[in-house]
Amino acid sequence: MKDIHPKYYPDAKIKCSCGKTFTVGAAKPEINVEICSACHPFYTGEKKIIDTAGRVEKFKTRKALATKTAKPKKIRNKKAQK
Repeated sequence: MKDIHPKYYPDAKIKCSCGKTFTVGAAKPEINVEICSACHPFYTGEKKIIDTAGRVEKFKTRKALATKTAKPKKIRNKKAQK
């Protein structure tokens, strides 16, 4: 039962992709993150779309194609089938 906990690093360095670095206590000595409180739209109040590998553009093009080529729904008439 002894030594079941990971080593604790009280001065672990956190590095964000925006360039900000800060220290916290963690089980790893160094952590790299993609987004932090300095660049997250919820905390900054900016409307910013974080696009990874063009996913937003792909979604917008698929949505535009779907609205252009929308097929009308078939309405089945029960009396006509009999």
